[in-house]
Amino acid sequence: MHRNCNRFRRPAGATTTGHAGRVHTFEVWAPTPQSVRLRVDGTDHPMRRDDDGWWRAEVDASPGARYGYVLDDDETVLPDPRSPRQPDGVHGLSQLHSLDESAWTDASWTGRQLAGGVVYELHVGTFTDGGTFDAAVDRLDDLVELGVDLVELMPVNAYNGTRGWGYDGVLWYAVHEPYGGPDGLQRFVDAAHARGLGVILDVVYNHLGPSGNYLDRYGPYLSGGQGTWGASVNLDGPDSGEVRRYILDNALRWMRDFHIDGLRLDAVHALVDHTAVHLLEELAVATYRMSAHLGRPLSLIAESDLNDPKTISPRAAGGYGLQAQWDDDIHHAVHAAVSGERQGYYGDFGSLDCLARTLRHGFFHAGTYSSFRGRTHGRPLDVGRIPASALLAYTCTHDQVGNRAIGDRPGHYLDHGQLAVKAALVLTSPFTPMLFMGEEWDASSPFQYFTSHPEPELARATAEGRRREFSEHGWDAEDVPDPQDPETFRRSTLNWAERAEPGHARVLDCYRQLLALRRERAELTDPWLEHLHVDYDEDERWIVMHRGGLHVACNLGPDPVTVPFGGAPLVWWEPVVVNRTGSATLVPGHSFVVLDSAVTPRA
Repeated sequence: MHRNCNRFRRPAGATTTGHAGRVHTFEVWAPTPQSVRLRVDGTDHPMRRDDDGWWRAEVDASPGARYGYVLDDDETVLPDPRSPRQPDGVHGLSQLHSLDESAWTDASWTGRQLAGGVVYELHVGTFTDGGTFDAAVDRLDDLVELGVDLVELMPVNAYNGTRGWGYDGVLWYAVHEPYGGPDGLQRFVDAAHARGLGVILDVVYNHLGPSGNYLDRYGPYLSGGQGTWGASVNLDGPDSGEVRRYILDNALRWMRDFHIDGLRLDAVHALVDHTAVHLLEELAVATYRMSAHLGRPLSLIAESDLNDPKTISPRAAGGYGLQAQWDDDIHHAVHAAVSGERQGYYGDFGSLDCLARTLRHGFFHAGTYSSFRGRTHGRPLDVGRIPASALLAYTCTHDQVGNRAIGDRPGHYLDHGQLAVKAALVLTSPFTPMLFMGEEWDASSPFQYFTSHPEPELARATAEGRRREFSEHGWDAEDVPDPQDPETFRRSTLNWAERAEPGHARVLDCYRQLLALRRERAELTDPWLEHLHVDYDEDERWIVMHRGGLHVACNLGPDPVTVPFGGAPLVWWEPVVVNRTGSATLVPGHSFVVLDSAVTPRA
C-alpha cells in the first residue's frame, strides 16, 4: 500500500510476521541525515531509505528490547521519535513495548459525551502522595461520589526529569515513567471506565521542551519561527506533511490504543498553520473517523485565548469542528467579580454587568477592546447555533492557580462563602463545568510551578526567569518559590485527610449538593444560552441566573441583600428567608441559594 493511503501508521517497533514471532519492523522518518543505523541491544543494523525520507529495517528483537538510532557519523544513539517507552528517561534508549490487550476489562464501555458532563482536571504527580497512576486509581471512587463524569489528566508524555507539569514533553508517544509508564496509564483508564468515568488527556502539539528534544536531528520538525515557549512546530513549511502526520498519529494512538475518550489540546492559538486545511480541522476529521470505528464518542477540547467561534463551529459552517474549548472569559468574569482582583488580564472584568454579559454570550471580548492586549479582541459567538456545553467553565485551573507568583488557590485569600458563590455560578451555568483537583474541599495546598531539570544551567535559568517575570509585576522575587526545589513540588501535593475537617467538609458538601442538583434538574444542563436570563444589581452586588423554573441567586457582597425572586430553597450556603408571598428572598452576605419557583415555600 502506498504510504499516503496508510492513514493509521503502525507505531515503531510493531511486530510483523516472522520466525518465532520476534521479527520487528523498525521505521523512522529522518530526511535530514545521509545514513541511519538501528542499534538494538548493542548491535547495529543497516537501514534502507525510501524516497520520502523513511528508513526501515526488519530485525530479530526480543520483547522489551532496547533500541535507538545512530545518525550519520555521530555515535550518539538517539531515542525513537515515536518511542513507545522510555524506561531510562528521554535521553536514554527506547524500548519495544505493546500494551497487553488481555488486561482490558472495558469491552462494554460505550463512552461518555462531553455535553451534560462534569470534568475534573488533575495532575498525576500531586493528586496523591504516591504520585502514580495506580495511586490515583485509589481516589477515583471519591470523584464518582463527588459527581464527576470525566477526568482530565495534565500531560503524561515523556519529559526530562522526574517531576514537572508535563508541558515540556519531548517524546510525545511515550508515557512518563515515574507515573507508571504506559502500563500504568492503561490500568488507570481501565479503572476509570469500570467506574463510569471517561478520561481526557492533555496533549501539547505547539512546542517541545528544552531538554531531550532530538527531533531536529531527524528532520524539519521545527520551523524557523519562535513562539512563546521556543521554536514553533513545522505545520506548514517544506516537509510539514510528515510532521502533521506525526501529530495526528499520536492523537489517534491515545484514543485507539489507550482507550482515551478525548484530548485537551494545549494552546492551539500557538499553532502556526497557514495551510488551507488547518491542523485542527484535519485532527477533527481523523477523530470523527476514529470515533465511528470505535463506536464511542471522542472529544477534542481546545485551549484557546482567541475567542474565535471558528474553533468550535461545525465544519459544515466553516469551522474546525472541535467539540469544545476552555473559556477563560468566564473564569475571569466570575473571579474578578467575586475577588475584586483587577491586575493583569482581570483589568476589563469585575463588574456584574461584565459577568452577566459573559454568562449570556459565552465570550466577554467578542469584537471588543481588550485593555490587556491593547487591541480589539474576539468575535461574537452565535448562541443560537453553538451550545454553551461547547465552552468549559471553571473557578480555577492549573494555569489560573499555578501561574500566580506563589501558586495560591482562591481559598487562600477568599472566604468559604465566596468560594461557594463561585462554585454556584459555574456549576449551575449552561456551560460544561470543570473542577481543578482539590477545589471541591478548598484544598490548603498551593499548586506551584515545579520542575526537575537535571541540567544546572537550565535549572538556574528557569528559576531566575520565573522570579524576574513576577518581580516585573510587583512581586517580591524572594516570595516566588524555586521551581527546582523539591519542597515546591511536595507543597503542591493534595492532603486528602483534611477533607474531614469542619471547614473543608462544608465546602465539599456544598459541591456535592450542587453537582447532585445538576444531575437531577434538566434545566441546569440545558446548553442553550438563549434560554438563560440574568438579573443583577450592581450597587447591591447580587446577580440571579434564571434556569427554567430555577433561580440561582448569588450575593457577592458582605452584607445581606433582598433579591426580587422567591421559591423553595433547594441548595444554599447560608440559610435564606423567603417572604410570605414568595416574591423576594433575603440572601446573607457572601452566599447563594438555588430557588425552585414552581414550589411555594411554607410561611
